[in-house]
Amino acid sequence: MRRILVALFLVVLLSPIASAETYRISGKATYADNTPVSLDYVYVECEVGAYECYQYRGTKAMTDAYGDFTVVIDAGLEEDGIDILLSLRGENFTHIIDLDKHQNSPEGKVYQNLKLVQNPAPSGVFMGFGCFIVLFVLVFVSVLLRTGRRLATKEGRLEFMGYRRAPQLECPVCNEMIFQHEMVKHLIVDHDIEPFEAGEMTGKVMRKTWAEEE
Repeated sequence: MRRILVALFLVVLLSPIASAETYRISGKATYADNTPVSLDYVYVECEVGAYECYQYRGTKAMTDAYGDFTVVIDAGLEEDGIDILLSLRGENFTHIIDLDKHQNSPEGKVYQNLKLVQNPAPSGVFMGFGCFIVLFVLVFVSVLLRTGRRLATKEGRLEFMGYRRAPQLECPVCNEMIFQHEMVKHLIVDHDIEPFEAGEMTGKVMRKTWAEEE
């Protein structure tokens, strides 16, 4: 008698589990521009107060590179006809559990595609490339403006053609600015200084400028 009671108890206990079957929802997830939603999660959510749906809430499946997904839940006869929500990137899509359609499907699944209202976010690669283009244009315009200002002067045009203005030194006697290659001549002619002494004075002035540059 005890064995019969135990067997009946197990039948009653396991009968809800035996009545449940694997229910698969497959489809393709796309954005508004028909590009696939790749490598993102489709979640099962429920309407507020839909308590019969709460057992499935949180079930998820990831889309592949082409946007295809398959959500798998266990649905019994008592869940036939209830509404669940398939949530993707903040947008919800209603799905009605249909066990007859699932059982009669040759592939053993029901299909529901998800098309979002939103468009895909801009790619980071294109954003980086766009920033690079903007930076390049700004640098190019800056260089162009500076070059234009230099070419507007006589010295700038000569420098652009390869001519550089000779460096100038301050005369140690009269404090005038004299071209470096004319300093010795200036000291000899204008200040009556002996050539050897003029050379030494020019050397001292040149060494002073070198020390300042270092």
